[in-house]
Amino acid sequence: MRELLDDLDRWRATGKRYVVGRVVGIEGSGPRDPGAAMAVNEDGEVIGSVSGGCVEGAVVAEALEMMRTNAAAKVVTFGYSDDEAFAVGLTCGGTIHVFMHEIAASPFDVFAQRVRADQPTALAVVIDGPRTGATMLIAPNPPAHHPAVVGTLGNAELDRVAARDALGELEAGRTGVRHYGPQGQTTPEDLADSPVVRVFVESFAPPPHMVIFGAVDFTSALARVAKVLGYRVTVCDARQVFATARRFPMADEVLVAWPDELFTKHGASLGTRDAVCILTHDPKFDVPAIQGALATNVGYIGVMGSRKTHAKRLERLAEVGLHGDALARVMSPIGLDVGARTPEETAISICGEIIARRTGRTARSLSSTSGSIH
Repeated sequence: MRELLDDLDRWRATGKRYVVGRVVGIEGSGPRDPGAAMAVNEDGEVIGSVSGGCVEGAVVAEALEMMRTNAAAKVVTFGYSDDEAFAVGLTCGGTIHVFMHEIAASPFDVFAQRVRADQPTALAVVIDGPRTGATMLIAPNPPAHHPAVVGTLGNAELDRVAARDALGELEAGRTGVRHYGPQGQTTPEDLADSPVVRVFVESFAPPPHMVIFGAVDFTSALARVAKVLGYRVTVCDARQVFATARRFPMADEVLVAWPDELFTKHGASLGTRDAVCILTHDPKFDVPAIQGALATNVGYIGVMGSRKTHAKRLERLAEVGLHGDALARVMSPIGLDVGARTPEETAISICGEIIARRTGRTARSLSSTSGSIH
C-alpha cells in the first residue's frame, strides 16, 4: 500500500473509482507476503503486484467486474499450477488469498498522511463476516496511553479488542489475520454459537533502528549490511575526528556524542525490532552504552570483544550495579559462531544473530560457546 499512495491520490483527484487487492493469506509457496497490494481503476490502469505476474490478469478482471456490478468486498482465491509457479520462480504450486475492496476516503486520508510521515500505523479490515470491508485505522497515542482510532469495524467492543491486538502486531511489525466473534470475542468457547469475524491487520511501521557505538572499520561494514536489511542506522562516537558523515556515508545519522546523550535522544523510541551494537572496546564508552541500552526496550544488545575483554567488562559492570540476570540480554562476544574474520564477515555474523534472536530460531551464538571466536 505504501508504494501505491501517489497513484491512488492521482486517481482520487480525478474522481476515478478503483479497487485495491491485498494478499491476506498464502498456502504453500507464494511470491509475495501478506500485505502485498495492487490496485485497478475503472479504466483498467494497474499499479502494484500481488503475485509477481501469474495471477495479476485474473485480479484485474475481478476488480473491473466488481466495479461494473457494484459488488461487495470479498476474498478471492487463486491457485498456482506447478507450471505457473515455475514461471515466477517458485519450487511448487501454492494458493494465494486476495482481499478486494474499494477503500473509503476515511480512514484512507489519515492513513496516507501518517505513512508518508513515517509514523507507525495499523489498518484493520473485516475480510469475512458482518460488515465485510469495514476498515479501522489504529495509531499509537503515547500521551493518552490508548490508541487513536479512525473508523469502525461495526461494533464498539470488537473495535476495542481489535485495536488492542493491532497495537501488539504493530509493535512486532507483523501483518496477518485475527479471528473474533461479532462482539470481539476472542476464545473458542465464546465463538461456539457466533459467526467468526476474520480481521486482516496490516502493520505499517517505520524501519527498525540500529544504533552502532564506535566509529571503527567494523562499523562501516555493519552499517552497510544493516542498510541492506532495511535498518535505519545511527553511528555514535564521542571522537569528532572519527565520527563523520564522510567516513560513514551509508549511515542515516552520525552523532558526535556520549552514550547518555544518544539515549536521551533515541532511547524512548527503541523497541523490540531495534538493535544496539557496541563496538568500542573502551570502558569509558561501552559500560555506559550497555547501561543505557538495558534501560530501553531494545530487542538486541550486542557487544564486541574477546572473552577476556568481556570478563573484564563484567567486572566494571558489576561495579555500577549490573550483574547476573540484569545482563541476560547482552550478547558478548557479539555475533554467530561462523568463524568470521573480516569486518564484512563479522557484520554478517552480527546481523545473523539479530535475525535469529528476533525469530526465535536456534543458532550458535559466540556468547554461548567457548574457545576462539575466530
